[in-house]
Amino acid sequence: MILAVALAVSCDTTLAESETHVVVIEQMRFDPATLTVRPGDRVVWMNKDLFPHTATAPTKAFDSHSIAPNASWSYVAGRVGSYPYVCDFHPTMHGTLTVQKAP
Repeated sequence: MILAVALAVSCDTTLAESETHVVVIEQMRFDPATLTVRPGDRVVWMNKDLFPHTATAPTKAFDSHSIAPNASWSYVAGRVGSYPYVCDFHPTMHGTLTVQKAP
């Protein structure tokens, strides 16, 4: 019974430490263009442009597919690393998501 309580507390602590970060897509750019998060953090891409965009990592780490205007897509960061990404529809739009362990 004590072990179950300890595990529950441990899980709640991990969830409480996760953060949500927002990348706004507007005027044909990602803002911020570079974002550093920790494993377990959620990243939300919000499309405020008048046309669809994607947030696509060429390494296949993540791919939002088409994000419609006034819509969003989220991703929970997993593996530690640096993940450049682009908009498949507008290849001049670039961003980088860096996932690093907490100190």
